[in-house]
Amino acid sequence: MSMRVRAMTIDDCDAVATIRVGGWRFAYAGLLPQSYLDAMNTADEAADHRSRLLAGTAAEVSNVVAEWDGEVVGWGCFGPLRGRHGDQRPGACELYAIYVRPERMSSGVGHALMAELTGRARAGGFEEMLLWVLKDNARARRFYERAGFAPDGAEEIFEVDCELVPKVRYSRRLVA
Repeated sequence: MSMRVRAMTIDDCDAVATIRVGGWRFAYAGLLPQSYLDAMNTADEAADHRSRLLAGTAAEVSNVVAEWDGEVVGWGCFGPLRGRHGDQRPGACELYAIYVRPERMSSGVGHALMAELTGRARAGGFEEMLLWVLKDNARARRFYERAGFAPDGAEEIFEVDCELVPKVRYSRRLVA
């Protein structure tokens, strides 16, 4: 079995959409309203990825995929801070997403994606990476903590289908 992490291409959009939607449904079951998760659509998700890649609007975002024996089994991306809390943190970027097919969790795919993303961010001149995670998502929080991230005290509310879901921000220094 061989795994590699590489830049995402237009040909990966369908697989990435399946991973993202499946990842949300797996990771957020019981944490987000089921009606919201059920309404997620892989075709729409793939079309969104395609349009961003084709339009070049994803130029500031680094998207990578993990392949296991030629099959795309994970996806992650980071880019500029999205401006929550009016943060102006020079040298900081934001991890937007990291998802692995549930059957490949705990196989090293997530750690390989994280290593690639943090390495690319460091090579791009970023000194710090931030991310947001659902406060009650214990599995994801353990993953991020093992990857060197720690909560930095910032919190916000994610409103989804009229429910308020708390999130916490994590940060990690990328340079010594």
